[in-house]
Parts: sequence; C-alpha cells; structure tokens
Amino acid sequence: MTVSSPPTFASGTRVVSLPRKVAALSPIVCLSHLRWDFVFQRPQQLMTRFRVDRPVYYVEEPLPALEGAEASMSLRACPDSSVMIGTPLIPAGLTGDPLTAVLKTLLDDMLAAEDVRDPVLWYYTPMMLPMSRHISASAVVYDCMDELANFRFAPPGLRPLEQELIAHSDLMFTGGYSLFEAKQRLHPDIHPFPSSVDRSHFEQSRVIPAGTGERPKLGFYGVIDERMDLDLIAAVADARPDWTLVMVGPVVKISEDDLPRRPNIEYAGARDYDVLPAALATWDVALMPFAINESTRFISPTKTPEYLAGGRPVVSTPIRDVERHYGDLASVWIADTPEAFIDACDAALAMARGQSSDWLAEIDTALAELSWDQTLLRMSAQLDRVLARRIPDHAPSRGPVRPASPSKPRYDVLVVGAGFAGAVMAERLAADGNKRVLVIDRRDHIAGNAWDHPDAAGVMIHEYGPHIFHTNSVDVFAYLSRFTRWRPYEHRVLAQVGDALVPMPINRTTLNALYGLNLKTDDEAAAFLASRAEPVEVVRTSEDVVVSAIGRELYETFFRGYTRKQWGLDPSELDKSVTSRVPTRTDTDDRYFTDAFQAMPLEGYTKMFERMLDHPNIEVRTGVEFRDVMAEVAYDHLVFTGPIDEYFGFRHGRLPYRSLKFRHETLDQPNAQPVATINFPDEATPYTRVTEYKHLTGQMHGSTSLTWEYPAAEGDPYYPIPRPENQALFKRYEALAAAEANVSFVGRLATYRYYNMDQVVGQALATYRKMPGLGERTIDTIEAAAGG
Repeated sequence: MTVSSPPTFASGTRVVSLPRKVAALSPIVCLSHLRWDFVFQRPQQLMTRFRVDRPVYYVEEPLPALEGAEASMSLRACPDSSVMIGTPLIPAGLTGDPLTAVLKTLLDDMLAAEDVRDPVLWYYTPMMLPMSRHISASAVVYDCMDELANFRFAPPGLRPLEQELIAHSDLMFTGGYSLFEAKQRLHPDIHPFPSSVDRSHFEQSRVIPAGTGERPKLGFYGVIDERMDLDLIAAVADARPDWTLVMVGPVVKISEDDLPRRPNIEYAGARDYDVLPAALATWDVALMPFAINESTRFISPTKTPEYLAGGRPVVSTPIRDVERHYGDLASVWIADTPEAFIDACDAALAMARGQSSDWLAEIDTALAELSWDQTLLRMSAQLDRVLARRIPDHAPSRGPVRPASPSKPRYDVLVVGAGFAGAVMAERLAADGNKRVLVIDRRDHIAGNAWDHPDAAGVMIHEYGPHIFHTNSVDVFAYLSRFTRWRPYEHRVLAQVGDALVPMPINRTTLNALYGLNLKTDDEAAAFLASRAEPVEVVRTSEDVVVSAIGRELYETFFRGYTRKQWGLDPSELDKSVTSRVPTRTDTDDRYFTDAFQAMPLEGYTKMFERMLDHPNIEVRTGVEFRDVMAEVAYDHLVFTGPIDEYFGFRHGRLPYRSLKFRHETLDQPNAQPVATINFPDEATPYTRVTEYKHLTGQMHGSTSLTWEYPAAEGDPYYPIPRPENQALFKRYEALAAAEANVSFVGRLATYRYYNMDQVVGQALATYRKMPGLGERTIDTIEAAAGG
C-alpha cells in the first residue's frame, strides 16, 4: 500500500513548506462524504479558510483503483487553496472489515508521511469513523451539515455510527437551526451554524440588472436529486410557457429519465463555483423548488443567501429554515402549492423588473453580518475553547493571575449575586478572560430565583416559583447548552373562569368555550374580537392595550383581576408593557410561548449553574453579605447584580418592587392538574396561579408537588413596577452608576428591568463583551437576546 505523489495538474503544485504561523496550530484532517471537486459548499468554504492558518487534509470517500493496481492514497493540493486532498484508491471487490483495515492503513500512512500529529479530526460523515476512530486527536468535531440518514441510499449502518461519533466528539456543529433543534439533546457542546455566504462573490451578479431580457428567466442551481419537486417544476413550466426555467447542477441519485422535459426547461449541467454569479446574473428570479419530504426536513440551503446576495428575488417551497431566517424579507416568497408557487413567481418577477430598489437595501441589511469568514471565526473560538480544555498546558494565556495578599485575599473580580447575571459574568471572566473571580450570594445557595431541588418527598420543585426557559436567541441557547442537556418542553396554561378551564393566552378555543361559538378560522376569530374591541385614542396603560384589542368583557375576565392581584395596582395605573407581554391569538395554538427554543434543563437549573461555576478560577461563597465581604477581600473590578438602590444606600429612596409568597405542598397522588400551570384571574381568589412541577421536569414519581403563588407588597424584590415615576427614580440611580469606576451593574435588579431568563443571559454576555481588555478581545461572540 502506498501514498502516491500528487498527480500532475495544469495549475498548482503541492505545498512543501508551511508558513511558521500555520505550523503553530493543530492540523485539521477533514473526513467527508462530498468530493472536493463536486460542488463547492460548506466543507470547501470552511476548509479553504482554515487552510490560511493551519495545514488541512481533506479525505474523500474511496474511488476504484486502476485494474491490477494495489490500494493507495492519492494526495494532491488544491491549486486555489493548497488544501491537501486525499482520495483512497481501492481495488475492486474489497468490502466490509477488509476494506476498513485497508482504509485505516492508508490514512495512517498518509498522516505519517505528512508528519501530521494529534490533528483535529473534523467529520462530515459518520461512515468514516471506522477508519479513523483509533487516531490520537487533539479534538474531534462533528459538523453535521445534513441529516444524512434521511437521504436516498443512505448506508444501513449510518445511524449507529452517528451515535458513536456524537459520543466520541468533543464539539458538535449543525448546518442549520432545525437540525440543531432535532439533535440538541444528543451532545452537551452542540452549536448551530447555518448556511453562510461569500457576499462579494455573488454580488458580482448585480452588475447585470434583472429583467434585461424580453423572456423572463427563472433559475435554480445546486444538486438535482430526490430533494427536487419535479412535479412542481413541470407545473410551473406548463403554466407559464413564456418563461424559461434554467436548472443548473449535476443530476444525482435520480434518473435523467425522471426529469420533466419541456421546451422551456433548460438543464445546463454542473457549473464551477466561480461561474455561478454569471449564471445567476442572467435570471430574473431564483427558485428553490424543494420537495417537502424527510430528505429536506432539516436542510438549510446555502443558496438562499447566495441568491439574495446576487440581487435576485427568491421563491421557495416551505423549507423551515428558509421561512425562519428569510421569510420576513419582501424579496422572499414561500409557497406550499403549485398555484401559490406560480403566483409568487409572478410577484417576484414584478419586483425584479420594477423601478424600486428598496428590497435590495433590505437584503443588504439582512446579510450584513452573514459571512463564511464570520462563521469561521466563531467556529474557531469554539474549537480553541475545546483545545484549551483538553490540553491546558498548551492553552494561550490571557494574562497573569495575581497572587493573593498575605493579609487580604485578592481577586481580579468580585461578583455579587449567583443568579443568571452573576453566574454568566463569572463564567466568562474566568473561562474566557482568565480572571480570578469570587462569587458571593446572601442566600445559602447558587442559581438565584431559578434554584431547584428535591423537596422532602423527593419531587423536584422550583423554590421561587416556576421558571420555564424559552428564547429565540440561538446564541443564548447555544451558550447555556455548554452546561446542560435539555428536555424539550412547551408550556401550557389554563385559566379558571367560573367552572371552566380555558387556554391562556386567549385563543380561538378560549372564545368558542366561553361564548358557545364555533369559530373555525383565524379570520372569523379576528372578526369576533374586532367586534368587541373598543377604540382607544392614545394607548398608554395596560388597560388601554387590552380594551382596544379585545374589548372590556374579556379584559375584565382575564386581565383586570389578575393584574390587580399581581401588581397591587389597577391596569389603568400601569405602563402598557405589562399586558403587552401576553398576546391574544386567533388560531388554536395553546402554547404559552411561541419561541423557537423551549426546553428545560434536563437535570435542573441548579446542576446547570454548578457546571457554569465549576472552574478553577472561580470561588463561590453563599450565605454572606456584600458589605461584609468587601472588608475581607481585595478586588480590581466589581460585578453587582443586586438592587441598584441598595448599592447606593437608598440615597434617593427605595425603588418599588412587587414580591411573592409561595406555598409548597406535596400530594400523595401521581398528578393533580392537566397542565403545569393554572391561572386564577378572578379577584376573589387570593393567589394568582398554581404550578405542578412534574409537567416541567418529566420526573416519574408516585407523589406530586405544587406551588401556590401569592403576590405581596413586601419581601424579596421580584418585579420592578413599571410606572413613569419609578423609571424616573431609577434614572437618578443610573446616573450614579455611570460615575462608578470599575463597577458593572448587570441583571434585573441592577438595571431595574423585567427580564426573562434568556434576556438576562444575553445582557450579561453583552456586558462581558464590552469590558475593556476582555470581551472586546475575544472572538467567542455570543449574540445577546436583549440589549443591555
């Protein structure tokens, strides 16, 4: 068996010596099911960029060897990038274990000949695990760009090998958010990186404006396989014989005979990546006529941002990640039937040939932060973190840790509060900033209000009321996924109205149940609500919001009593933001939240916080007061997450808060409620809601535990009261905070704002990134869920 010298090519030669900066980073051995020269997509985009800083070896699936030749590894350099491409050449008839043994030897020989040691193994297919699992690696990355098991002709052993690869991997990426959602529970360190774009490459298409030809052209480029809706293509061609449909790309896994043949359909064959902008420039509209089947369930087509960067409107079938990320753009149409698809093409053609260019400006804004270079930076940051964890002796230092003073222990940062804001800040400062951090909390536990624990009966409860995690921020969810696996959970709430339990927020089911109606469509429900709405000239208060939308009767049934109990004020005295948080729906969606990510930490919040704070640079003390610790330790910077008015000794008076009292009770029965939470909106009932925790946690137990919540004027501060005079008082404290050197105020209490959990995490991450000399230097950027 041999590793052959590179074949002779018309251009390019094998790189013999590497720049010094390349040799300093771990080489990457990329194991892929895609041929390097087939279609230039995600693996090629990333590996070409990785090659700038380190050696990259791209190992393809085997090809047949010449008749009579022994097994060998063909190794050649890509002329454009110097990525080394290894192709095993295998004699005919070699299968099973003998084939695996040969491939292992070929790969070992190649790595030895190239002096590749402790590489990063970067997988695009689990099928290459048998030939490579034995290799000593500095890190193992599984970049799961597609759900390969759903593709036609998927190997029968793919699923068990994928399970092994996921367990074997240090780090896992997915090629889109839908795929991330499907696999997020399978790996503790998984991150979504959807399709990106080389904008400057595809913006070349804009040199030739759309609509320059008399006959409209609508086109697609990409692999033409089982993911194409061939009947849809035929229907469009038949309905619009005056259009030309251009299909660019290789035909794979389906027969050429299956392709619809029409005079106005052109099959142009495969084209190099370099000439795709020129092809795109000749079209008016770009098409994505994907079939909706198992093979397209999780795809995140790279061509979507490429088409848009090229300045072409896009018409697509309802691919979930296309709808999610681009469906709101004026230049993107989503159509689920042939008739709707054709109508959308008509509208897209009108846009392409119209006079307005506002839609192009909207595209530019949407794609402004999207690039393969940015994706590479973020992936590299995750990889660097994993490498530092696995080989700490080689981890780059971000600065010295000061030794403790003999008289007073010294820390770089003192963090006051061990809830979400404090824990996130501490973790980032310690793990990313290499700072020595002391975290303190006056309570005798970490996790703040999210603290959960088994009660006396062994049922997991939330001591301070139910905490249901939900977010639309992929980055916040990905950050927390470093410290927990998740249990998918969609929260549902029923409201007790008389003897009936009805969905809350109000939806069509609620209206039908309350009024004995038979509303069947969104339009009918919307018309019913509109008939009851009472116009309000200027919407200022919470009462105005609800009455103007759904009328006084529903307002009094669901909102007035609940709000008076919760806040101790009438809705007419509260800012409109309070009731704006609870939507009214015209469909039958009975979920309380509609966020993209809804899940509960699999082992609970406390376990997640324990992992977040489990770092050699972090020390945690609970059951201590800030003022006492201030006298005992020295520190350079303070992160304060407590009440801002308390920090300043209530100099301008106390900021008003609402508090809660909780009554926990365990019942000797498996279940007590049909859903996790039942609201009691009437004023006569003293509590606002009752929560049964086993719905949230999924715990199997013979007993069940519930919590009754009673709003209170005194007690721990929970909810800032949203009134103009309170905000004015906070502004006075905010001015004092701005003058405090070396102090960061983070979190709900320190900024006097009501934040959901994900928003607190987002604010803390954003605060860390802005800290001089720390966050601004790191490339481990986590987009915040909310501004801070």
